[in-house]
Amino acid sequence: MVRKPPRTIAIYRVGGAVRDELLGRPVADTDWVVVGATPEMMVASGYRPVGRDFPVFLHPQTHEEYALARTERKHGQGYRGFEFFASPDVTLEEDLVRRDLTINAMARAPDGTLIDPFGGRRDLELRVLRHVSPAFAEDPLRVLRVARFAARFGFDVAPATMRLMKRIVASGELGTLAQERVWTEFAKGLAEDDPYRMLAVLQRSGALAALAPELAARMALPRARRELAAMLTHAVGASLPLDRRYALIASDLAAPGHAPDPRAAAAARRANARAAARLSAAWKVPLDCSDLAVLAAVATDDVLAGDRLTPAQWMALFARTDALRRPGRLAALVDVAGAVASAARPAAASGGAGTLPIAGVVAEALAAVKAVDAGAIARSVQKGAAAPRRDDAIATAIAGARRAALAAWMRARR
Repeated sequence: MVRKPPRTIAIYRVGGAVRDELLGRPVADTDWVVVGATPEMMVASGYRPVGRDFPVFLHPQTHEEYALARTERKHGQGYRGFEFFASPDVTLEEDLVRRDLTINAMARAPDGTLIDPFGGRRDLELRVLRHVSPAFAEDPLRVLRVARFAARFGFDVAPATMRLMKRIVASGELGTLAQERVWTEFAKGLAEDDPYRMLAVLQRSGALAALAPELAARMALPRARRELAAMLTHAVGASLPLDRRYALIASDLAAPGHAPDPRAAAAARRANARAAARLSAAWKVPLDCSDLAVLAAVATDDVLAGDRLTPAQWMALFARTDALRRPGRLAALVDVAGAVASAARPAAASGGAGTLPIAGVVAEALAAVKAVDAGAIARSVQKGAAAPRRDDAIATAIAGARRAALAAWMRARR
């Protein structure tokens, strides 16, 4: 009986870890591919199986992911319409060719040798996002991933890859994506260093029109594009969190720009709030983000008005934001207004001659309201008011005192 030679098992570091190392960026997670092994061999070595669709295992000490080399075949629609085949006979190159971009299809051998069969290192140097193979077009999620990587690295999309992205959009397969997955990719892109680039890539590919028609319509307006780019640049520079960045893109969708008269402005606010709510519902956006987007649609102009508000308007703004009980909500709105001002009126955002920055004006106004001793007023009114109307009388007296405090603050600022 002739014995087969023992199978050679090799483990390679792959994907983003190799890419980020070559870019000199911090490596957050390391993924590994195991060539020549079976699931039984991995379990026997102490690895814990965790993959549902294909064999993935956690290292017993580091808990990093080790996947068996695999190939894939499209058998249905959408990003889940794949069959995966893991076998000890699958080569490293066969595993890498199924990946989306050349910059993600590199590996490090155990001895440190870079394995780069598709020119990923060259594309890193060229700052280009390029697909590995025509199979790229089989996964609609890759349209969003490419846009997100463009936002992360500031890279351009190769013309041939953009053509494949447009083909995916034309096929209608973006409609097969779970909306939660759309939001996940979009949110990751918003959190990157150049979120506007993500919007631009999605707009060029046609994906934005398919996923968010009102946002695509806004991106079609030159002035709106410039303002979006400036606002998101401000958001990145100020390290604004996701809810603020989402509000910047979602709060001015239906009626972008400035309405010519108060009645039209009020109608535009309501339309923008409805559009923000529609987008948030479509993408199943988390409540903190969706709530701020709607709030920004109706209240950003009030914050920008600042010194021009009357005491009653200040009180309405504080009531709308629930500022006395939830000051963080007002602070988030102020952040959004600051980014809007940075695009339209830079001096208003940073403070011009004789003015405070927007945040300073709002903080002073809120401090004037908080300085009113509501408890003392309530105790005073309670002594003289009849029981049935006592609560109304207390509320009216406190509101009047707060308006008076705001009026006094405004006189002192003149």
